[in-house]
Amino acid sequence: MSVSSLTKFTVPIDGDQSAASQGLLMPKLKYRFRVNFENFGISTPRTEMTKQVMDITRPSVTFEEFEIPVYNSRVYLVGKHAWEMVTVNLRDDVNGGVTKLCGEQVQKQFDMMEQSSASSGIDYKFITRFEVLDGGNGANAPSVLETWELYGCFIQNINYGDLNYATQEPATITMSLRYDNAVQTPLGDGIGSTVARTLGQTITG
Repeated sequence: MSVSSLTKFTVPIDGDQSAASQGLLMPKLKYRFRVNFENFGISTPRTEMTKQVMDITRPSVTFEEFEIPVYNSRVYLVGKHAWEMVTVNLRDDVNGGVTKLCGEQVQKQFDMMEQSSASSGIDYKFITRFEVLDGGNGANAPSVLETWELYGCFIQNINYGDLNYATQEPATITMSLRYDNAVQTPLGDGIGSTVARTLGQTITG
């Protein structure tokens, strides 16, 4: 088979002159990523958290809607939005680094022993940043293809998992993270990019 035929492995698009020669674009791969936590817990370094991440969910946003009844029908408009929680699964290392950092973060949010709460959000909220990478490593430094930055994070739920004689799997810790806002970088691409507000000439609601 001619190598040039590989350029045909794509979807033909009417009017798109590039489609016939570009071939199929390389997708981002789920397993090429890293996660960093800023201001999480109090111990340093926090790189043990990055090393032990097993998986993380990307952000999901939902817009509420509201209805405006009109003469013979109804119109729907966008209301407030809500960011869905992100879930992170971590391996629990034998040195206890992950457990220690998770415990410190929980204590920052609420001191279980003293039954004392943080005075404000700035005292415990952190930033979660995860990057999609291109597969580079070692002498070939990886390039970052996509970055998500989650602001105003706190642990909404933490689950230290179970222990089981019948399995051969690592012990894990699962965290559900609530956050105030998410930005997709580099700026200008995706959520967080500058989109001018427009005032249309046709009234639609």
